[in-house]
Amino acid sequence: MIRKFSSHSRPKTKILILGGGFAGSNILREMQKQQRDDVEITLVSQDNFFLFTPMLPEVSSGMLHASDITTPIRSFCKTANFCHAKITSIDLQNKNVSLVRIFDQKESTLEYDYLVLALGSKDNFFGNVNIENFAFTIKTLEDAIAIRNHIISVLECADQEKDQILQEKLLRFVIVGGGFAGVEIATEIHHFLLDATKNYYKNIDPKNVKTIIISARDGILPEVGDELGKFALEYVRKSGIEVYVNTKAIDAGEDHVLLSDNTIIPCATLVWAGGVTVDPLIASLKCEHGQSGRLVVDSYLRLKDNTHVFALGDCAHLVDAKNNLVYPTTAQIAIRQAKLVSDNLFAEITGNANLVKPFEYHNKGVMATIGKRTGVALLNGRQVHGFPAWFLWRTFYWLHLPTREKKLKVGFDWILGTIFRADIMTVGFIKKKTLSRLETPIYSAIERTIDESQNVSYL
Repeated sequence: MIRKFSSHSRPKTKILILGGGFAGSNILREMQKQQRDDVEITLVSQDNFFLFTPMLPEVSSGMLHASDITTPIRSFCKTANFCHAKITSIDLQNKNVSLVRIFDQKESTLEYDYLVLALGSKDNFFGNVNIENFAFTIKTLEDAIAIRNHIISVLECADQEKDQILQEKLLRFVIVGGGFAGVEIATEIHHFLLDATKNYYKNIDPKNVKTIIISARDGILPEVGDELGKFALEYVRKSGIEVYVNTKAIDAGEDHVLLSDNTIIPCATLVWAGGVTVDPLIASLKCEHGQSGRLVVDSYLRLKDNTHVFALGDCAHLVDAKNNLVYPTTAQIAIRQAKLVSDNLFAEITGNANLVKPFEYHNKGVMATIGKRTGVALLNGRQVHGFPAWFLWRTFYWLHLPTREKKLKVGFDWILGTIFRADIMTVGFIKKKTLSRLETPIYSAIERTIDESQNVSYL
């Protein structure tokens, strides 16, 4: 006997999105455009905001405020649900995900019909515990704020230090990584240091500030090609930044970095931008994995052995058929993949298999800032450098900020940054409270008697 369901009684298709970065937040917004009543969408993230990561270095230098590049995820949830929780396990076989609520650590489980994995990546320290313990990273909003507070604290200390050798040690800043993240954070820090010491710290000679980039490659910014990479290397060196090429950081302490050529650099600041890997939850899934633990997906961005699970962004290992290379982990690609996954999901839900499309991407270009009003860009094979590349970088990312409010705030702060001096105020220590347990109170007769005698009342 076949039982028919009306549109009102038919159970909703549950779509669960894990991750609130570029991939997760964009697929959420794309899917809500469909405005379907038979679908229930839930996004889970450990942060309750979307972070615009390309502008993190500018937060670390104080050019932008933390609120400029963060947007509440709930502002994207027009019809979807949001869970502010930490994901503890993913059960592909039974189609459920276990969570722990952030505030009170309460455990729960969410079931799904379709799962979207968009958890992003984590810093890869390649097993070096000392570097992991003593280095700053530049992946999260907390990272950027911590770097900023630390740099200003170091300057305050160096300004009071009478020992020349110790002051030079304090004023040495080492950044490991010659890619986009490393170069952009190094140049942003360097120019902030020069401006701050020139305007505020009378006991520090700006010439004593040393910013050092450690690159494992024969140059920096390999993503933009050899010619632009050479231009970038020459420019950052002329700006006063030292660059060690063909060199790795192999160990560190609280006051030094050890390089692969046995050079020891005394310093009080180490920033790690030397590589990323997948989230441990993704790496632990029992399915086919590619390089760095990324999940092998088909051309439709589905797991090959589980078509009800989609992976995109930093989680996905997908080979570009045109050049036989794995797609890189960039925000541009994550945004494009989000649109495709949204379309493919609804094609499957509605049973229109013919509408499912493979992922194709033409790389329009890559860009990086390498100093004040200077950048490099490779756009459709055309090389651009200097002020035009810097302006293109700012324009492109400004246009991709998620709301008009953020566009106005960032644009306003950029204008103010050209008029006023650098801000050297630190963000103080913030007390944070969580609960180990949150339960409905149950009082015994004795407790109630005590309450009554003391005139204690409970809400």
